[in-house]
Amino acid sequence: MIDVRRSGDRFRGGDPATGDSAGIETLHAFSFGRFYDPDNLRFGPILACNEERLAPGAGFDEHPHSHTEIVTWVVEGELTHRDSASQATVVRAGDVQHLSSAAGVRHVERNDGEHPLTFIQMWLAPLEPGGEPSYTHVAGMADSTPYVLPEAGAVLHVRRQAEGERTAVPDVAGVYAHVVRGRVRLAGEELDQGDAARITEAEGLELEALEPAEVLLWELASM
Repeated sequence: MIDVRRSGDRFRGGDPATGDSAGIETLHAFSFGRFYDPDNLRFGPILACNEERLAPGAGFDEHPHSHTEIVTWVVEGELTHRDSASQATVVRAGDVQHLSSAAGVRHVERNDGEHPLTFIQMWLAPLEPGGEPSYTHVAGMADSTPYVLPEAGAVLHVRRQAEGERTAVPDVAGVYAHVVRGRVRLAGEELDQGDAARITEAEGLELEALEPAEVLLWELASM
């Protein structure tokens, strides 16, 4: 089964002009904050998939998280991260950042660069709550090197494909695909930039690039 969610149907958050969130625009794929849809709370362990666009100088001031695995993929620009576990990192395009908030952590996310910043941030529920916070930063993640997230029973694959290129979709209980850029075909559906597909019981599927594309593909062991 495939459930396609279009970019234009996502809930818009943030405020690009005024207030505490000035210079921030967010597109939410799941219920988030003041946007509540009881039929769109999660997909397996995935609780959120937010596309964040931050103008230079904009950012999220220090705020708490707990019992959540937070995975960030920078699309363009530079993300400055600081947290209460003494981590301070600049995350650049093509990098993966993973903050395991465990029993609790506080962090700051800002665009301290001179150019606009876009990143995709995904929240996953851990298999077991609690523990100590941890932080991982993978610079320049390659297509052939998936990021394994055992805390949530999930694996993140990055697929950068030339036009006409095909790649196999894992045969697993659940797959979540988010098109970062370009256009692809998946299970007979055409997906454009910002579109997503939620697939259950995937078997023998392929991801075909209809133009040069970049796709984030989550492999989910259980639903």
